[in-house]
Amino acid sequence: VTQKESWGTYHILAVNTPSIAAAAAPGQFIMVRTSPLYQPLLRRPFSIHSVSGDGLQIFFQSVGIGTDLLGQKTPGQALDILGPLGKGFGLDGNLKGLKAALVGGGRGIAPLYFLGVELRKKGAEVRVFYGGRSEEDLALRERFASAGFPPDCSTEDASYGYLGLVTDLVLESIRESYSPDRLFACGPDGLLQSVGRLAKGQNIPAELSLESIMGCGFGACWGCVHKIRRKGEEAWRKICEEGPVFPSEDVIWGEGER
Repeated sequence: VTQKESWGTYHILAVNTPSIAAAAAPGQFIMVRTSPLYQPLLRRPFSIHSVSGDGLQIFFQSVGIGTDLLGQKTPGQALDILGPLGKGFGLDGNLKGLKAALVGGGRGIAPLYFLGVELRKKGAEVRVFYGGRSEEDLALRERFASAGFPPDCSTEDASYGYLGLVTDLVLESIRESYSPDRLFACGPDGLLQSVGRLAKGQNIPAELSLESIMGCGFGACWGCVHKIRRKGEEAWRKICEEGPVFPSEDVIWGEGER
């Protein structure tokens, strides 16, 4: 660990890990062992928040034993990490001039910083939509703004920005004048499902980064499956191995959804 920054229950840890940093792509994740003891036994998955030189950062919230232990780490301590893992966002082809809307909720905003930086390098026009239950859940809004991505923010309790869900803010922006060419989203299932419906209704291609509890992170345990449609066939597929990013039209949320 080289640096730590905290906002209440939210934290950023910077770690020096040259081989992972060199290979990482937006949307990929790492598996972190949060304790050298047997409790907790399993590693925890974390999206790669940013990459700089030989290091990377993760952004997370303390919500249980594993993340509480990780939130107590300090510079100089070592972490046992596997990565980079999974398949990230699609950044192939000519993206110059692409209007990219990045939609994140709470700690789900984590991978969108790395994504925004890489999209901008490719000439895309990036706009960030950042939602939370309250202002406390918008811990990274100043970080995004300092990087040149001032976020459009929403809160469900009216404590900051637009009153309501972040997907409602996106839809209102589209109805006013904004016309994104592609949507990228990460967050809880409810947010992703709403982004998928919005994308379908507005005929906008979208990519969703699914969240899941993971046992191994590389496809051995089958603990993170989600029903995904591929070439007309529906099947339970491993988020860690075939994702975590999927085209929104391929993600099946409810029985019989088309």
